[in-house]
Amino acid sequence: MAKLKWAAFPHANKAFDYAGPKLEAGWAKLHAGDQEPFPDEAHVAKLLKQNPKLGKDAAKIAATLQDAWRAFHRGDFEEADTLGASVGALGAPVANKAMGIHAAYLVDGDKEKLKRFELVAARADEARAALPKVANAHYFRAFALGRYSQLLSIAQALAQGIAKKVKESLDETLTLAPKHAEAHLAVALYHAEIVGKVGGMLASLTYGAKAASAEEHLKTALKLTPDAPIAHLEQGNALLLLYGDKREDDAAAAFAKAAKLKPRDAMEALDAAEAKSKLE
Repeated sequence: MAKLKWAAFPHANKAFDYAGPKLEAGWAKLHAGDQEPFPDEAHVAKLLKQNPKLGKDAAKIAATLQDAWRAFHRGDFEEADTLGASVGALGAPVANKAMGIHAAYLVDGDKEKLKRFELVAARADEARAALPKVANAHYFRAFALGRYSQLLSIAQALAQGIAKKVKESLDETLTLAPKHAEAHLAVALYHAEIVGKVGGMLASLTYGAKAASAEEHLKTALKLTPDAPIAHLEQGNALLLLYGDKREDDAAAAFAKAAKLKPRDAMEALDAAEAKSKLE
């Protein structure tokens, strides 16, 4: 495969320095949304016990994973992807989040975005097979397929059975990590997009998608991560999909909230910038 091009993170990132012990100190807030455990030696050793084929040196792998997450949080997405991928399934969450967020916000052209989301989905499938008890192995499959489907027509997405795969992976994620706010947001968007595209009755009868379910998962995500720009950004997106102009003011208020929150890392800066752009 041809080497991918990585556009640089476009915002100031001096505040997103999580060198040394700063990473662990900030971890709980940085990862409230994805519930990723801190990758210290003990955690890596636990994963290696689940699948000894993934490596032997837990301390070395842990150091690599921590450096990958530092790179992600400061916006060095290519480095985060490279470091994460270098340790296979153990690094799939950080590699896939880095490539997925970069593709969503910093890649131009649907064709290029599709290629990257396909790659993330394929790596997530490998991670799910290797470490089925890791919530984010399942979540990033759903994330990638969900973003992939947004670039297709509703007919294409439904014909490929993507909705079913997304729902399966999100259900598995929330079984393993019930407080996974980003998965709750993704479930909300799953319901909202289907209702928005095929109508309430068909969405409910054929796919079990309902506006009420979308609202419920949004409420949960906002309760879990009230200071995360993505929670308010996706709330606004979901309201527009579900209700259109009827809830335009509520959606605008949600975007304004997301835009005003102080980002704690590169992803949150991109989320906040996206929300701000929707108000212009």
